[in-house]
Amino acid sequence: MEERSQGEPSTAERILDTARALFASRGYGATSMREIAGRVGITKPALYYHFDSKEEILRRLTLPLLDELEAALAEAAGQGDPETVRWRAIEGYVDVHLRHRETLIMLVKDMSLLAQAPVAERFRAAIRWANDLVLGPGGGLAERVRAAQAVAGLGDAVVAFPDVPADRLRPLILDGARVLLNGGGRGEPGPGPVGSRPRGRRGGRPSALTGEQARQARTLYAEGRDVQEIAAGFGVSRATVYRVLRTRF
Repeated sequence: MEERSQGEPSTAERILDTARALFASRGYGATSMREIAGRVGITKPALYYHFDSKEEILRRLTLPLLDELEAALAEAAGQGDPETVRWRAIEGYVDVHLRHRETLIMLVKDMSLLAQAPVAERFRAAIRWANDLVLGPGGGLAERVRAAQAVAGLGDAVVAFPDVPADRLRPLILDGARVLLNGGGRGEPGPGPVGSRPRGRRGGRPSALTGEQARQARTLYAEGRDVQEIAAGFGVSRATVYRVLRTRF
């Protein structure tokens, strides 16, 4: 049995903490089991005593985030009023992502993990569930697009500002979601339907999507949305959407 002082992390915990940091800084593919063992200060056979493979380490790192996310969404779904459901889902989504910020950054660092991770389908299902809870009953294309934008923005903000303390970042993220969805927060007017926003001086469709819109378009496509539907929601051509889907950042 492993001996350690009270409060000292176990070897398995140190392995997970070290692997998370390496995956976030170097990328999952570029990190070897030998490097993890060396950083922890143990032999490679000792590392394999605790974890069968690098994939097993990844699974152990991602499961807590996913388990808590599903629990938060289930709690929100149990509320009766659709507006309460919406904001419980949003707040729970933000809180889970803030608690597991390093794991989220690790996944974003190497986007292929979102497809390769053993729990990838559960992640996609959780995002679809969050979109549905934020949307609420009914709602047309414009409302569905805004719900997807809101959910995507919650996690994006956590990753984009990794050094901002959670207690400062949380209210700013929630305020942004209110402005996007219903004009809440600081009293700024909420956005109208996607198709009603002002055009440029020459009118017609914009020729490109912003970086944020491109990420949202990829999220919608990954969730099974049709390209025509995505294009209509953002007011761009299908060719513009296809260009975004072919481009990897």
